Amino acid sequence: MNILIYTHDFAPSIGGVQTITTILAQGLADANSPANGRPAQANDVTVVTRTPAGTMDDEHLAYRVVRFPSTAHLYQLIRRADILHISGPAILPMAMGLLLRKPVVVEHHGYQAICPSGVYLHQPVGGLCPGYFESGDYRKCFHCQAAELSNSRSLRNLLLMFPRRWLAKRVTANIGPSNYTGRRIALPRTHTIYHGIEDPLAPAPVHQVSRKPLCFAYLGRLVPEKGVDLLLHAAGKLKQSGHAFRLKVIGDGPERKALEHIAEELHFGDWIEFLGYRQAGDLRDLLADVSVSVIPSRWEEAAGLAAIEPMMRGGLVIAADIGGLGEMVGNVGLKFPPDDTDALADCMRRVIENPDLINSVGEVARQRATKVFRKENMTEQHLHLYGRLVHETGAARE
Repeated sequence: MNILIYTHDFAPSIGGVQTITTILAQGLADANSPANGRPAQANDVTVVTRTPAGTMDDEHLAYRVVRFPSTAHLYQLIRRADILHISGPAILPMAMGLLLRKPVVVEHHGYQAICPSGVYLHQPVGGLCPGYFESGDYRKCFHCQAAELSNSRSLRNLLLMFPRRWLAKRVTANIGPSNYTGRRIALPRTHTIYHGIEDPLAPAPVHQVSRKPLCFAYLGRLVPEKGVDLLLHAAGKLKQSGHAFRLKVIGDGPERKALEHIAEELHFGDWIEFLGYRQAGDLRDLLADVSVSVIPSRWEEAAGLAAIEPMMRGGLVIAADIGGLGEMVGNVGLKFPPDDTDALADCMRRVIENPDLINSVGEVARQRATKVFRKENMTEQHLHLYGRLVHETGAARE
């Protein structure tokens, strides 16, 4: 099967979309597709992206990478493909795929199909959006965008929503990485396929050891919707009540200086470390003494890769019960209402006072992760969907 994956963001850029797209492309390249009763055939996988290669060597990948193709080149790539997979509802490839009558699959890693910003938060207050675009209150959408962008860019982003939504309703299939995301985007022909990742502990899982003082960690981008300020204020409440702990903040972003300022005001001193962005190879050592991962998101995470990864390592996760994030954690972690600093502090206090939770909850978290979030599951489900759509499209043309 000739599979074309279009993704605006890709390696070496860092993020959840980039990580999952890389794992999927590799999985598809390694797998075979059954061909209507005939012997299984190898997949020919091409990734098209607008991300520069930087120091990355694409030649040694198991799939082809095309960066910054011209419009004509992109058209030819789509024309030759058996199926087009698009990470996010990008207007141009969706339109080309439909024009060429190709099976088009759009995977929704965010809410770009129902929100001009894609994060479904209403600015400048930063609260959850009640659905202004879906209800037709476009003035509110414009002012939300204008809180952070120029009026011209706000208007442009709003106007682009109409063709994007129209096209997303007409593609062959939509994929949500959680049931929650599928319900929220409310598009026809939507399927749920959970993210899948490598098992970092195979073949021998490592038993978690609680160290003193217990170490919490946040790993991800430092942006307002991730709610890292909530974590700092919750930690401040614990410190004020006499609980000892350490906190690692791993990642970078525009909020870093503001977060460091909050830490200074709360007098954390050496209780907290801002470690910045780190390569994957450095994370194993940085996380070696971490007992609990905290994910305090304000926005409705589509899936919550930041929760899946520590669960796969057998770690205890404390997460906001919001969007797909709560769905990923299920009943194998500690959850708190979003934007509730007191509830988050209570979850953290519970672990400090009962450290046996680290192993007991972490063990069942790993059991869930290795069953539900395996990369092989994700690859097989995508291939099954692709094969059915290619067959149905071919039959419809005959």
